[in-house]
Order: sequence, then structure tokens, then C-alpha cells
Amino acid sequence: MIRYNTILKAASVEQIIDKSKFIASVCPVENKVEADAFIAEIRSKYKDATHNVPAMVIGDKFQIQWASDDGEPQGTAGAPIVQMLVKEGVTNLAVVVTRYFGGIKLGTGGLVRAYTSSAKLGLSEAGLCAVKDMHVVLVKLDYTYLSKLQNLSQSEDFEIQHLIYEDAVTAQLCTDPENEFNLKEMLSNLTGGTVLFLEQKVEQIKVSIG
Repeated sequence: MIRYNTILKAASVEQIIDKSKFIASVCPVENKVEADAFIAEIRSKYKDATHNVPAMVIGDKFQIQWASDDGEPQGTAGAPIVQMLVKEGVTNLAVVVTRYFGGIKLGTGGLVRAYTSSAKLGLSEAGLCAVKDMHVVLVKLDYTYLSKLQNLSQSEDFEIQHLIYEDAVTAQLCTDPENEFNLKEMLSNLTGGTVLFLEQKVEQIKVSIG
């Protein structure tokens, strides 16, 4: 089950529009405290900029939506970024679009396009992903079954997340919750019933969507 869409990682990208330099900095966050900290970090990094326009959308239902125009004409910078993020269906992220003024005024429409296009470039650079509920299982099995397990992961509906090599192989696997029984049955059949199930839980995991 998909909880929400967000970005995979922090990223930064810049573009020049009519001699003004726009730098979009984006970061995945879990709450407003993390978003505020990221915004403060970017404002400090680019403290000599003409504007540092912040925006954030947080919550699986977009419960927190906040932005500031940071000195740009009201409604031309921060709010359009938030509207774009909600329209794109992404949440749990903070954005700061930094502007170094190049001497040419862009006008109201030009500012909206410049700030939203910069933020969109930031999203593309960070990569979009879905946060899904996944069944995670930690198992221990003999080395003789490892290659078969790896081969099966290419065709079956599960993913190998981590492997630990000790006296036996400990593998962390994840699959969709509805596939839990099939995964357990496959592991038992693969190992002749010798697999040890160490831990099982449901976690929210990021899955790339573009």
C-alpha cells in the first residue's frame, strides 16, 4: 500500500533566467523541525543571495503547507512552489529556491514561472519515490542456498535488502504485505525447511517511481 510520494534524496540544481541565477535546494523531511533546520542551513549557506524562498509540504494528507516570498512580491514565489508540490502529489519535503538578482525584472508571471520551474528541476534531480508499507523479514540460511535466493529475487516478488556473511547467511528481504505467505513458502521450499525466521515486521520503504 502506497502511503505517499516524496523525493529519494537531497539535491541542488541551478538555472539562469534573464541573468538571475536560481538555485533550487530540496531535501526529504519527516516533520517541521527537520524542514526548519534545512531551510536555516540553506539560508546560511546563501546568506549573500537576494532572496531565499522557502517552502514545505509535510504529512501523508499534505497537512502542513507553508511558504514565504522572502521579499519577492506577495504570491509570486513561495505559494506557487507549494501549489506545484501539492499538484505533483509530493509531500514530506522542504524546498528553498535561492535567487541572485541579475538586474532584469521578471514581472509577476515571470517570477512565478522562474520559482516553480526551479523547484521542479530540484524534484527531478532528487528523484521521485513512493513510500510503501512493506513486509520485512530477517532470515538465516545456509550458504548453499544463497545463489538460488539471489536468482529468485530477479523473478519473484521480493527484494534482498541486506546480506550479512557469518557462519551462515543472514538476509533481510522485503515484499508487499499480501505476498508474505508466498515468500515464507518459497523460503521453506528453497531450503528444505531449514531456514530460520529471525524477525518480521512492517516498515515504510521508499521505492523509486522515476
